[in-house]
Amino acid sequence: MSARIEDRASGLRLILLDRPGKRNAIDGGLVNTIRQAVETATGNAIVLGSTNPTAFSSGADLGLEDADRAAVSAALYELYAVMREAPQVIIAAANGHAVGGGAQLLLASDLRFADPGVTIRFVGAGYGLVVGAWGLPSLVGRGRALDLCVSMRPVSAEEALVIGLVDRLVDDPLAAAIEYGDQLEDLPPSSVAHAKQIVGISDLDAALRAEQKRNAGWDGSMTPGTG
Repeated sequence: MSARIEDRASGLRLILLDRPGKRNAIDGGLVNTIRQAVETATGNAIVLGSTNPTAFSSGADLGLEDADRAAVSAALYELYAVMREAPQVIIAAANGHAVGGGAQLLLASDLRFADPGVTIRFVGAGYGLVVGAWGLPSLVGRGRALDLCVSMRPVSAEEALVIGLVDRLVDDPLAAAIEYGDQLEDLPPSSVAHAKQIVGISDLDAALRAEQKRNAGWDGSMTPGTG
């Protein structure tokens, strides 16, 4: 399997990316596994983490054929929407590198816990893509969002915390996220779902669809300057 799914006694669902040999590079199987796990969750919270202590996700699997990689990109945008619309609070536990599609999984989550060694990059502009522009402004502001999208520079853990890209820096983000998620399971489900819905009211979803449409014609090529 490309991800491990565990339902804890509290009701919390744990989704752990599990492609250690690929640094959790994203292929169609991983996208489908995450989506199914989110769509079938029944508790108040979901924790999205990694079995690899050095990588949350390295982004798109570069070993895929161009057409397959383009299909994965399209499926990822559908997954982001599913995560946004899910009634559960989704807590990302990020360690190591979160790049491209992996970084966008952080954006699609509701809370982001990270370790002090995390590095986040929104790559795409060099390949003719727009990556992260739909979700970054609501977290870091318009100017910083544009900078991160077009510079594709790595964001350190310390900077990510200061600018609001992550919510907490902890030595063990997975353990912290699980503890937080377990606490949410004691709350009335309707309160959690409505809180998530109300704080999420913005133009973010329209921006997500706009970015999805912009990238829909991508052929999967990783040749710089295309698109």
